[in-house]
Amino acid sequence: MAGLPMDQRDGWIWFDGELKPWKEAKVHVLTHGLHYASSVFEGERAYGGEIFKSREHTERLIRSAATLDMPFPYSVDEIEAAKRLVLDKNGLVDAYVRPVAWRGSEELSVPARNNKVHVAIAAWVWPSYFSVEEKLKGIRLEWSKWKRPSPETIPSSAKAAGLYMICTLSKDAAMANGYADALMLDYRGYVAEATGANVFFIKGKEITTPTPDCFLNGITRQTLIALAKENGFTVTERHIMPEELSQFDECFLTGTAAEVTPVSLIGDYKFTPGEGCRTLIDAYSAAVQPKRAAAE
Repeated sequence: MAGLPMDQRDGWIWFDGELKPWKEAKVHVLTHGLHYASSVFEGERAYGGEIFKSREHTERLIRSAATLDMPFPYSVDEIEAAKRLVLDKNGLVDAYVRPVAWRGSEELSVPARNNKVHVAIAAWVWPSYFSVEEKLKGIRLEWSKWKRPSPETIPSSAKAAGLYMICTLSKDAAMANGYADALMLDYRGYVAEATGANVFFIKGKEITTPTPDCFLNGITRQTLIALAKENGFTVTERHIMPEELSQFDECFLTGTAAEVTPVSLIGDYKFTPGEGCRTLIDAYSAAVQPKRAAAE
């Protein structure tokens, strides 16, 4: 995402019920969400003018806000209409869409009940990370020193901004070491997830993925499980120890931004992206772009 700074772009952002010029969509430096992480968000993609799983993302946004005890000021239908408006106003067809909700600046202390909940929606062009050919080479991951904590420690079912602190630390460290991303274990030592994506492992026609009991059960993750079953794979969700990775042939990550991205290395464990990854990349591409797939 290097290039023009996010606050210097042109366009329109939906902000508390109205469209504002991109550069005028601002918050105060003493905003509660900035200091105490009282913020939730979504990451979505529009393909061919349609946001994939749009309503599911909006419903999760509102659930996340409720988990953080943030009264959400808009209905699902109102947010759906606002996302459509943002795409249309900015003339976007293939785009990344970012709804975000946060506590405002009425007071600045740990309690948040007197702080208004604000909502904004932005969208911009964010192409896929890699071409299919590049993806099939696989990306390299290192192990993160940070672990996903117990769900008794954090609201792990919410897509809350504060939960991404260790993701930023992990990914920055990985990139500084020459890797594309990092894989985190959980507090028990089981394989958990990458910094912004869920992980899957393939052995023949069997797919194994970690149980999402202390990290987000991604919408793309759920989509891939369904697609894998439709394409003849069996899918097992269970706890996975790191040393088990040697028994798998292929590995891939899933997420709105990552889509389906094969992995060639995690620490000392090597994988060879093959037919399984290619099948699921094609299946996901067809699912997110149904109009294009039908035309072909």
